[in-house]
Order: sequence, then C-alpha cells, then structure tokens
Amino acid sequence: MAVICPTVTAFSEDEYRAQMELVQQFAKRIHIDLMDGDFAPTVSPPLDKVWWPPELVADIHIMYRRPADHLERLVELKPNLVVFHAEAEVDHAAFAAKLHDAGIKTGLGVLQDTTINGVKPILDSFDHVMIFSGNLGHHGGSAVDFGLLDKVREVRQLYPQIEIAWDGGINDQNARQLVEGGIDVLNVGGFIHKAEDPRAAYEKLNSLIEPRLL
Repeated sequence: MAVICPTVTAFSEDEYRAQMELVQQFAKRIHIDLMDGDFAPTVSPPLDKVWWPPELVADIHIMYRRPADHLERLVELKPNLVVFHAEAEVDHAAFAAKLHDAGIKTGLGVLQDTTINGVKPILDSFDHVMIFSGNLGHHGGSAVDFGLLDKVREVRQLYPQIEIAWDGGINDQNARQLVEGGIDVLNVGGFIHKAEDPRAAYEKLNSLIEPRLL
C-alpha cells in the first residue's frame, strides 16, 4: 500500500522545528530534505541540528555534492532510510554498503535528466529509488511530468520488489495517478505545508490513494 510522506524542507533551525512540529501531529513517516548550497542551490540546517520525534519513521534525503563526508553523523542519527543522488560525487556502492552495515536502508535519487539505464550498474545496492520531479532544495512545484513514470516501469522490470518514491509537485489532482503508475512513497511538501489545514490536506491525499474495492 502506498504511503504519504510529508516533507520537511527548511532553511533555518526555527523553520525546521516549526515544520517538524506541524507534521508530527498527523504523519507516521516523514521525509527530511537537507541541502548543501552546492549540489542543491539552497542551504538547510546542518546534519548536527537534525532531529525528529522518536515515534516517527524518518527518511533523510541528502542533497549534498559529497554525501560520504557525512557518514558518521548519518549513522549516529540512524534514520529509516538515506536517499542520496545518482548525480552526487560518491562511490555509490561503497557508501550504500556502509549505511547497510549500520542498519540503514539506502535510496537512490534520480534527477529528471538521468536515465535508469545509466544507473543500472549500481541499482542492486539500493532498497529504494526516488524519482525526482521537483526543484532541488525547495518545496515542490505544481506540475508533475508523468513521462517520468516510464522510469518507474524500467525500475520495476529490473527489481520488482524495490520501493519506489516520487518527489515533486504532488497534489490531490495527481496522487492517485502516481500510485496507479507504480509509486509506493509520495513525498509531499507544498500541498501540505501551504494548505489552510495541513492535517486535512494530508488526510485527503491518503483517502485518494487508498486501494479501491472492485
């Protein structure tokens, strides 16, 4: 069953706390965006300021040019999952292996112009693939490129059981179509955070992706 995963995309410690305290009220699993100002154009609070309530399942999306430089802190935090990018400067298989050794699942982020064929040699190192359709370092836009669902089908053919996520532009007009296209995890930012009632927005998305009875 697909899951709605609210994002935390903050540019200061105060904003981080405010977003975390908001999603804590209703979320079960969250997606924490971290940016270095290099790979991603914006800057988030550093890893040593990252935290989350213990009752939440936390995924960390590390938009860093050199994610392996931060292995020690990631291991200390022990998130459910660390997503780092195919386009980052890192030995992907070696970094994934070190995270696995620490009991942390690994995700591969794939930007719009990166092909699945191009990352095929490293895919077997990952538990999760995230199709990125947004703007790096910002709450996602309002449009979804459904052409990127072709990547989902390619990944499924190679690894039928792998978890596949979508990041960018998710709302109540496209969530169902994304799930029907093979998405397991919907990382949702603006639709929740910019809503008059964030909890209601979250619950609406959940209702839209619930399995339909035949």
